Amino acid sequence: MKGVQQVVFCPVCSALEAHCQKLGIPVLSFRKRFNLDPNAAFQIKRFCEKNGVTHLHAHDSPAHTFAFLSASFFGLALPLIVHRRVDFPIAKNLLSSWKYNSTAVSRIICVSGFIRQLIEPDIQQPSKLVTVHSGIDLQRFEQAGKSLKTNCLRSEYQVPPHHFLIANIAAIAPHKDYFTFVKTAEKLIQDGFPATFLAIGGDGGELAQIRQFIKEKKLEDRIILTGFRSDLEQVLPEIDLLLFTSKTEGLGTSLLDAFACGVPVVATNAGGIPEIVEAGVTGLVCEVGDAACLAMAVQKLLTDNDLRNKLLENAKRRVPYFSKAEMAAAILEIYRQT
Repeated sequence: MKGVQQVVFCPVCSALEAHCQKLGIPVLSFRKRFNLDPNAAFQIKRFCEKNGVTHLHAHDSPAHTFAFLSASFFGLALPLIVHRRVDFPIAKNLLSSWKYNSTAVSRIICVSGFIRQLIEPDIQQPSKLVTVHSGIDLQRFEQAGKSLKTNCLRSEYQVPPHHFLIANIAAIAPHKDYFTFVKTAEKLIQDGFPATFLAIGGDGGELAQIRQFIKEKKLEDRIILTGFRSDLEQVLPEIDLLLFTSKTEGLGTSLLDAFACGVPVVATNAGGIPEIVEAGVTGLVCEVGDAACLAMAVQKLLTDNDLRNKLLENAKRRVPYFSKAEMAAAILEIYRQT
């Protein structure tokens, strides 16, 4: 972040440690033994006091726990900023209540208004809650556009040239509701709609079940499980439509990636998704699990050029408000206020 000296505290040999080392970001690593490890909490206190750290920003639940222990048991007196990204209520246990309502916590940043509303009943001082939408790196997609299609997906998966390419980009996990994605594909195929469907994402715990479901539907030749891909900036512009079927969602940054690449979106009305996809303005929206509605929306958006162009233009104007630069500026202002 511009003008802010940062040090990342993370487990040794973790992917985050490797990423920071690759980019030259200062990193302090520790050996994580268990979630309530007092040694990690003491390391935080010692490092912060020795190096004149002014703010402590916890980006996930374990980090929040270590920071809470550092303040509560080792006397670290710094403003603690907590980031909340997950889309489920705060756990109903004593530790969670203590650490979220600790006097050490100055702000709780929620990545969507939905998450803020979700956790507010468990926060004794709701004024500590603030919404800062997650942002994407727009430069990653600045060259993306329909004119730059590589056709590598079509070639790799032998997609017929007359087929639309419809994809979901998300881990194959229960809350992403790939069962509805498959049912929507089945409905479109039954209607004779020319499309091939891609599930782009790694195994989030439900890969085997979804693979079996596709097999039971006899759709193996029309629904392709690609696994995780690291080349989204290259392949996303090739997709004709993003079909996002989540039943819960903190925000949904894959939607922003689609906006940045000029890919139209059909999504469910789940969690923070409506904060990105405004129905009839930046995309088409259906209720969770409504495969018939989703199939109808897909057909409409891919066959109505005027509607598609209008939504894409609106999405293009909207996505800069969800950039990493905007997110960083908002977080920097929170640092200045605490």
